[in-house]
Amino acid sequence: MHLQPIDVVNDISPEEFKQKYYEPQVPVVLRNLAKSWPAYSKWNWDYFKSIVGDKEVGIYNNVKSDAYTPVNKADDYTTFGRYIDMISKGPAAWRIFLFNIFSHAPQLTQDFTWPDAYMKGFVKRVPMLFTGGQGSITHMHFDIDLSHILHTQFAGKKRVLMFPYKEQYKLYRKPFEVLSIADFSNYYDPEKSKIDTKKFPAIEFAQGFDATLEHGDTLFMPGGYWHHMEYLESGFAMSLRALNNSVSGKLKGVWNLVGMRNIDTLMKKTAPVKWYDWKQRKIFEAAEKEVALAALDVA
Repeated sequence: MHLQPIDVVNDISPEEFKQKYYEPQVPVVLRNLAKSWPAYSKWNWDYFKSIVGDKEVGIYNNVKSDAYTPVNKADDYTTFGRYIDMISKGPAAWRIFLFNIFSHAPQLTQDFTWPDAYMKGFVKRVPMLFTGGQGSITHMHFDIDLSHILHTQFAGKKRVLMFPYKEQYKLYRKPFEVLSIADFSNYYDPEKSKIDTKKFPAIEFAQGFDATLEHGDTLFMPGGYWHHMEYLESGFAMSLRALNNSVSGKLKGVWNLVGMRNIDTLMKKTAPVKWYDWKQRKIFEAAEKEVALAALDVA
């Protein structure tokens, strides 16, 4: 992989943000955007436990999904309070995916400000909380609706690996899915990395970005960007979603949700083995073309 650090800025005007990052679709970490919000100092595990500790949540482990795994199916269920107790004791590779804490505690929406000056189209009914214990992993994928994301870290440290959408075949994207077949776990540690470049050689040519998010950092993730996240410490973050600002982006997002996902679900039910074999063949054919193109560039 060829990685460069994601730009980090302390303060930036909406105009400069749009010119340098939003319009050209370049990721950036905004250090101070969220530090004026009450949530920056108010939100912590104890506070959340006191207001939504009794709510049931689905939790997810680090096992990558396979061809027969239902989309977004939780691996277990518990209450949010018990989950907090579990991950607060030390390494615990469990995370919560898309928890709408605000539907249970709407008062939390008063603790932050929607940054409408920076981008339009925020889907204000669904801010989402993402939590993870130390060691938990969100495997490489892109968001199906191609929304732009402002992802603010409120507790703990998290490592983020990102790639533009165009790098999809070098990342071994599964056809009709938003997932990579490759495992990028511990990508930043040569001794622990699970990236198998012998099996997935095209990954070596992928051009991407790397960053570590800490308390108060807000990551701008352009629509369609691939991302893989690892919790270096137990923590949580909030994502604010904004609709893709391009017509083509909106249309692709609708297709992904209505067409692509339904076709994949149908084929997994009716012809799972044939569908899996076809996907495997297409994944490696596309990657081989990327390797050949990269070899021509070097030559």
